[in-house]
Amino acid sequence: MKRKIFRLLGTGAAAAALFTMAACGAGDTSHASGKTQIGVTVYDMSSFITQGKEGMEAYARANNIDLVWNSAGGDVSTQASQMEQMINAGVKAIIIVPVQADSLGPQIAEAKAKHIPVIAVNTTLSDESGLAATVLPDDVGAGAQEMGMMADKLGGKGNIVVLQGPLGSSPELNRTKGIQNVLAKYPGIRVLAKDTADWKRDEAVSKIKNWLSSFGDQINGIVSENDDMGIGAVQALKEAGKKIPVVGIDGIEDGLRAVQSGDFIGSSLQHGRVELAEGLAVAKNIVDGKPVKKQYSYVMPAITQADVATYLQHVVTAKDAFLQGLPQLVERNLASGNLSNEN
Repeated sequence: MKRKIFRLLGTGAAAAALFTMAACGAGDTSHASGKTQIGVTVYDMSSFITQGKEGMEAYARANNIDLVWNSAGGDVSTQASQMEQMINAGVKAIIIVPVQADSLGPQIAEAKAKHIPVIAVNTTLSDESGLAATVLPDDVGAGAQEMGMMADKLGGKGNIVVLQGPLGSSPELNRTKGIQNVLAKYPGIRVLAKDTADWKRDEAVSKIKNWLSSFGDQINGIVSENDDMGIGAVQALKEAGKKIPVVGIDGIEDGLRAVQSGDFIGSSLQHGRVELAEGLAVAKNIVDGKPVKKQYSYVMPAITQADVATYLQHVVTAKDAFLQGLPQLVERNLASGNLSNEN
């Protein structure tokens, strides 16, 4: 709802006023009660980001942080405006999950001039020089991992289609690179088509229906750069009465269920609650003057039917208990460097 309001108000004084009210509503207590106010702007409220917000909120509650949350709704100019509003509001740090890799340069320069550290989490920028730190998944590795699963399933031969993330975003660029790295080892696998479905299920449904119409039974496998698009692919296949192997990335609830049921041959766990909370912890450490690394890497473990039950417990069935222990888990992971650890 907030995203729609931002679009209606635009980027002028009314939007700035709305930002102020939203911050106050969330508890604008940086000065009044000593809370550290940290701003966040994310590309959109995907299933992964929604999950990550839960993790950030759990860490914020445990660490006296006032979280100012913004979603850009997939729009670069909206995200730039949100950055400017947070800078003007005087937040202590800003976490970005960028819409596009080649964006936000002027806003990051402005934040740096005002000594507000900017941390990129999950998705980064082409030019990272102005960032105080990054907390990023190994997307090249994840792309290679899912393509490896598909290559094994197809026995190294067949035709595939690839559902990409938003073109030009760092996850799309790097997951595509990982896929291509593996494809180079399998000359018997041919890519019939690849295109973005913008991380969205409904767009993936339409894309797969179009490809089924164009290629029919030539398609032997579907490689999706996230679980949401993979779920859309499964829906399109079921509506067409077809069974084709699908593989995803992220390990969201529906992706895990798809692995469990056999609708996916596998996925890769990028637990949004853990990764985004780790980004918030790094931001807080910077604000507190504690030493941090410039780059943190989240290496995604593979999800197969053999281990999906454990991940379902953490992500779904025992989520509340997992969130209670999340702040301590985050601190352990940053200390060890194993960001994907869940124990």
